[in-house]
Amino acid sequence: MTFAPLIETQTDLERAWRALMNPLGWTRTSTWLMLVGPDSVPLPSLTEIEDCAGPPPEDGADQLGGMLAQLRAEALPEGSRVAFLRSRPGSGHADDEDRAWAGMLYAAARVAGLPAEVVHLATDVDVLALPMDEAALPVGT
Repeated sequence: MTFAPLIETQTDLERAWRALMNPLGWTRTSTWLMLVGPDSVPLPSLTEIEDCAGPPPEDGADQLGGMLAQLRAEALPEGSRVAFLRSRPGSGHADDEDRAWAGMLYAAARVAGLPAEVVHLATDVDVLALPMDEAALPVGT
């Protein structure tokens, strides 16, 4: 069975991430990428980018943004958007590293020319939003 909710609001997105990421509990840190079509239905694949521990790479926004721009140009319908989630072991609220990753992910979406949904964080105990005003945006963005 395919999970195909409508993503029309922040609440819809958080509900989708909660469904997709359960059960919570992580052994490594990853970034998850969900593409949402212009009809507000997520595309049928979810991409995991592994080895995302530590601070984001300095060229991360350009690298990821370039890949997303190519995907947008070659395969995505006009009006598509991107949603990101960072998953990591541990509990508690977002830390400086989580905020740095969120900032890099927002910047990557800008590089790609794709609207970005609110970035989310999944820890061992919860899924929470990392809105842009809480993200540590890379210099020059």
